[in-house]
Amino acid sequence: MQQVSKLIPQGQGLAAVIVNRAPFLELDWDLRQKSRFDATTSEGRSVGVFLPRGTVIRGGDVLITTAGTFIRVIAAPQAVLRITACTAHDHGHSHDHGAFDLMRAAYHLGNRHVPIELKPDHLKIEPDHVLAEMLRAMHLNVEEIRASFEPESGAYGQPNSHSSGHSHGAHGDHAHA
Repeated sequence: MQQVSKLIPQGQGLAAVIVNRAPFLELDWDLRQKSRFDATTSEGRSVGVFLPRGTVIRGGDVLITTAGTFIRVIAAPQAVLRITACTAHDHGHSHDHGAFDLMRAAYHLGNRHVPIELKPDHLKIEPDHVLAEMLRAMHLNVEEIRASFEPESGAYGQPNSHSSGHSHGAHGDHAHA
């Protein structure tokens, strides 16, 4: 069994052609939050992942085996709730009304510490019928779909959090604890 103990966020610094040729692991959100697990690559090889505690693996990250080979990570499609603004309730309001409804939903979900993926036109959360009913009561569309799930890493982040893939150095001091 190959061991993995290093991760390169989004394969930064690696040639795309090398990354694209590498075998892959398709992992759901539950598994990508774990720092120690066994998995099987697209080539059928067993790997033991042993990363620093608190590491969150994102789709697009590249794992390095102790033998020096690369394994790319794909965020596996999983059951998620896709939340969109309901255009039927606009009643002459501007387009921004839908954006406000989504912002309000994100606020309420954040208050409940629910992992949430934020997109300009929709939100995604893990299936939860109580939250689905709350969101529908707020006049939002909620549908269960299968899609990748990449929730925000949180304001405090992990030591290697890298949700956006770009540096924030120019925007002030964002020291990671």
